[in-house]
Amino acid sequence: MRILVAEDDPRLLKSLIHILEINKFAADGVSKGTDAFSYAETGEYDGLVLDIMMPGLDGIQVLKKLREQGITTPALFLTARTEVSQRVEGLDAGADDYLSKPFSSAELLARIRAMLRRRDTYMPDLLTFHDVVLNRSTYELVYEGRTQSLSGKEFQVMEMLLQNPRMILKTERFITHIWGWETSVDTSVVWVHISNLRKKIDAVKAPVRIRFVRNAGYILEEAE
Repeated sequence: MRILVAEDDPRLLKSLIHILEINKFAADGVSKGTDAFSYAETGEYDGLVLDIMMPGLDGIQVLKKLREQGITTPALFLTARTEVSQRVEGLDAGADDYLSKPFSSAELLARIRAMLRRRDTYMPDLLTFHDVVLNRSTYELVYEGRTQSLSGKEFQVMEMLLQNPRMILKTERFITHIWGWETSVDTSVVWVHISNLRKKIDAVKAPVRIRFVRNAGYILEEAE
């Protein structure tokens, strides 16, 4: 899952990104409303966490512009203000939820998980292909009772593959979705995580494989 965080307080932004990443989310952070809109309009994100008060466009303006373009990515507003009128304005703009500052990490994560469950393209906690299960709560790969724990990046790569079985995913798509546009990561890093996943798939004796298609990318398919 990839989350965009827009928050103009640099210390809080850094903390939010850290909280998400240690909980196996991929996250990008911006501090201006105009940047938030530019990133979010790509449609690359599973969820948005938007501060209300930001320079340029505020969070409500950002979300209104996104909804006008037909972008339905679920959004959670962060705000230091608690007036009912502002909450109504944000919800009318297309927000899914509000969280008032200060808040706990546990509540933030619970609100984000709930927000993602409500989205139109709802993805369950268990992703399955040929009885191979990726548990999004425990970050484990499971087949017939055998389990393998996945690292954060392994989990994110496997999640993308299980969301798109039998489809070729370009290496660049993994890099963009997991590491972000401005990363210096090259294709060899994706290969390393794919290699590790193949070993873990073999370890649980799963009837699937990750195949490399030359000049195209990787595909999750039934094993021969």
